[in-house]
Amino acid sequence: MPSLASLLRASPWARALSPADLARVEAETVTRNCPPGSLVCRKGEPVEAWIGVIDGLVKMTNVSPDGKPTSFVGVGPGGWFGEGSLLKDEPRRYDIVALRESEIAYMPRATFEWLLDTSMPFNRFLLTQLNERLGQFIGMVEHDRLLGPDARLARCLAGMFNPILYPGSKPHLPVSQEEIAQLAGLSRQRANQALQRLEQAGLLRIDYGGITVIDLPGLRDFED
Repeated sequence: MPSLASLLRASPWARALSPADLARVEAETVTRNCPPGSLVCRKGEPVEAWIGVIDGLVKMTNVSPDGKPTSFVGVGPGGWFGEGSLLKDEPRRYDIVALRESEIAYMPRATFEWLLDTSMPFNRFLLTQLNERLGQFIGMVEHDRLLGPDARLARCLAGMFNPILYPGSKPHLPVSQEEIAQLAGLSRQRANQALQRLEQAGLLRIDYGGITVIDLPGLRDFED
């Protein structure tokens, strides 16, 4: 089973630490099992940890004043998030919800700040991470304005396989079509139509309880 040690082995900043420093990170980081639908962290709470996904799948989401849920991005195995809120020292701005049973790592703020002060590889990783995250969200705005719904959903799915942000992602995504629709900003009916078209194009397979990506480059380049 995946463990905190396996998450750290997959993290380039952790591989650059000395054995003593790595042991400190592992000792101070706590893990928690989050059942499907449970909160990994809550909007508005103080940000006291950097969070990593050991196993499972979570989503960043918010709810509008009229109760409409909006999902921004999914985070799969190997992904870390929340560094922006830690660096800005602000309350968390979104909910993180487990889409399926997930094993989550919580690195305390003090450990995060110690790495920030002492580890050049950790700082380089954060620069790359923030740059990739910025590119991801700029791409979401661009796709929303320039692409049709089928291509927008294809890019949304492809984005969940970013090798820097989510190095442990696997071809099978255990997400419902409703969740995919929320992540792509589409109605469930329209998302179903897009998934069927992408399946007909040989880019993915619709499975019970999720989808399996067959042609990732094809998803990244798909156009309506």
